[in-house]
Amino acid sequence: KGGNQEMRANNQWGPGNGIDLTHAQKEAFQKSRVEIEKQVQPLRNQLGEARARQKTLTTAEKPDMDAINKNIEKMGALQTEIEKIQTKHRLEMRAQLTDEQRVKMDKAGHRKGGEKGKGRMEHRGGFSMR
Repeated sequence: KGGNQEMRANNQWGPGNGIDLTHAQKEAFQKSRVEIEKQVQPLRNQLGEARARQKTLTTAEKPDMDAINKNIEKMGALQTEIEKIQTKHRLEMRAQLTDEQRVKMDKAGHRKGGEKGKGRMEHRGGFSMR
């Protein structure tokens, strides 16, 4: 899931969204996407394992709150590390854009950012207190 989300975020910079990238920019961004995926995928795998562990911990006959809390902290740390890598990547890519491209990218990112994460619990089969 997360990998596709990052790729969608990066694709907002493509010609389909009014940000006309040069051939050199497209090549650099593609290479950069491959590198970030290599960095982030192991962290996503660990996060998936921690989520599975959380389900096991919370559905146990006698849940161990210390273990649950420790696992929650682990998941938070993994999510933070992933976000740091992705943010660094976005800023490095942004730095390669012209002023006009940056304005267009910022506008496109702002529109999408407001919807990001909306209804996440409902999509996971959870519940919402809205």
